[in-house]
Amino acid sequence: MRDVRGFRFSPRGRDKRKSFGGPISTEPRINDRIRVPEVRLVGPNGEQVGIVSIGDALKLAQESDLDLVEVAATARPPVCKLMDYGKFKYESAMKAREARRNQAHTIIKEIKLRPKIDPHDYETKKGHVVRFLKAGDKVKVTIMFRGREQSRPELGFRLLQRLAEDVTDLGFVESQPKQDGRNMIMVIGPHKKKAEAKAEKAAAKARGTEQEAAEPAEAAEEQAAQPQ
Repeated sequence: MRDVRGFRFSPRGRDKRKSFGGPISTEPRINDRIRVPEVRLVGPNGEQVGIVSIGDALKLAQESDLDLVEVAATARPPVCKLMDYGKFKYESAMKAREARRNQAHTIIKEIKLRPKIDPHDYETKKGHVVRFLKAGDKVKVTIMFRGREQSRPELGFRLLQRLAEDVTDLGFVESQPKQDGRNMIMVIGPHKKKAEAKAEKAAAKARGTEQEAAEPAEAAEEQAAQPQ
């Protein structure tokens, strides 16, 4: 293909610019990758050694069979610490893994009530709220108004107050009652965190399993103790 001046060019060769470099590493520089004349050195137990040349710092690391790790690159001079970097990375990874495993997300459950709910239905709904709060979940309580009930919002407000007082040992009012169209909404948060609730449930289950395992042995001992 030719342009207006008669020179040949390839359409696929219009832009052969190369992109240099790769993704920026988030890991600290260690040992001979630290390219500065001097560093502020910290010992393996956190003791302050002071400002030393990079050569002396590397020599101390080699003599201690440790790594020289740059822990504060923006400081002047950079701060470096003597440590076992492989062990440090492994322990950091284990801590992050444990934190992810123990992390629990709070779930918002929802309960819907009518302003003129009968006592039996109220107790049933309250039981659901109690169960959710014990599990460490938030509860969104919605009062649904219909027809003329919309002119009596105080009925819904009193019902929500009553429910909050009935479960005050397990939760607290996180979001006060507010009107939302034909509904009135309140959010109750649990006193216990989700992780704590899961731990207590697991402990209770373990105790129940131990008790079940012990009962046959106790029965056998009682039977053996009886006179023949």
